[in-house]
Amino acid sequence: MDFLKEQYKKMGLDEETIQFGDTIRKQLQERFAQIDAMAELNQLKVLHAMQKHQVSEACLLGTTGYGYNDLGRDTLEVVYAEIFRAEDALVRPQITCGTHALALALMSNLRPGDELLSPVGKPYDTLEEVIGIRDNGNGHSSGSLKEYGITYRQVDLLPDGGFDFEGIRNAINEKTHMVTIQRSKGYQTRPTLSVERIGELIRFIREIKPDVVILVDNCYGEFVEAIEPTEVGADLVAGSLIKNPGGGLCPIGGYLVGKKECVENAAYRLTSPGLGKEVGASLGILPAFYQGLFLAPTVTASALKTAIFAANLYEKLGYFVLPNATETRYDIIQAITLNTPEALCAFCEAVQAAAPVDSHVTPEPWDMPGYDDQVIMAAGAFVSGSSIELSADGPLKPPYNVYFQGGLTWPHGAYGMLKTVQYLKDRGLVKLS
Repeated sequence: MDFLKEQYKKMGLDEETIQFGDTIRKQLQERFAQIDAMAELNQLKVLHAMQKHQVSEACLLGTTGYGYNDLGRDTLEVVYAEIFRAEDALVRPQITCGTHALALALMSNLRPGDELLSPVGKPYDTLEEVIGIRDNGNGHSSGSLKEYGITYRQVDLLPDGGFDFEGIRNAINEKTHMVTIQRSKGYQTRPTLSVERIGELIRFIREIKPDVVILVDNCYGEFVEAIEPTEVGADLVAGSLIKNPGGGLCPIGGYLVGKKECVENAAYRLTSPGLGKEVGASLGILPAFYQGLFLAPTVTASALKTAIFAANLYEKLGYFVLPNATETRYDIIQAITLNTPEALCAFCEAVQAAAPVDSHVTPEPWDMPGYDDQVIMAAGAFVSGSSIELSADGPLKPPYNVYFQGGLTWPHGAYGMLKTVQYLKDRGLVKLS
């Protein structure tokens, strides 16, 4: 431990901050053991799927051009379907991010005249232009669902974070063709939804309209629990490969898993009617996709430990944190209400300074595409924008919440969070005693 303390000091932490972190770390051993047990379960699920579907060395080879008969690509999609207990999957580097995966799911399974319902309040900021809730700044919403005659309705959560069942019942009508459920909180201070609660909501909706298509935005939630939303009735689940399931190795990509018809619709939208999943070259990227998936459960566990550590640190310092220090976790995101723009910027600067890449640069607020307010973002990552790597961001508006996630390894996550405490302390924004 003395060697660790000396190394911490070399990297900018003082004795008081190190001791503060050590005290909290010791209190978390039992919770960390539970996270390790979940990681072991999910690791075995992934391994079993790879073995069952005979992943071979040939699967790691890429294709070019049209990508016909791409063994590795097709096998990977069968593996994803197995892990998620789904009928089919679409896992492609041509899906550029989580927002693209969700847009693909929406635009391929909705038609003019249909209505989309969100029973969990406003969706993540970047989906607002996709749906047409907000224009692109030029007075119109090019290519949005609204432009194609697809309407949108939402029912907010109750003040306690519960579902407004009566409001949902009243909102569902003959035009309601799809329901979208966002698992994680996004830039909100609402609870993240467990798979169990998602299942409860799906069952309620099915009682009212059995044939409605239910989409779950699974970003940040993969491998946190023992089951996934497809196992509680979701027709389609979407996510990003530069989050949990990519294990930190995927340089790009997204996935859709679910009912065969829904996935096929998405494939025809991604490529072309008549082509669908049959084309799409993997271009030598498959080793990262396979190995990232293999590592994903343990990488996700590291991110969870980092989030829990941070919640305990900042709750002890008197800040509001969501989830709180003792709550069960359903995604890897931790929100902290920092109250001032100075504290928000200091937190993000510290995360950047703790990074393995670009630790020498200082993040600044900027007009990020898809957001209403300026956003400050810290992400010194091996993969640009990868939010399974230790990263933090927040909009420059009251109450100055920072949302952070990731940590490929627990030691890096622990250091990064102590670095944030040190930065706030050095600027007179917090006192440890």
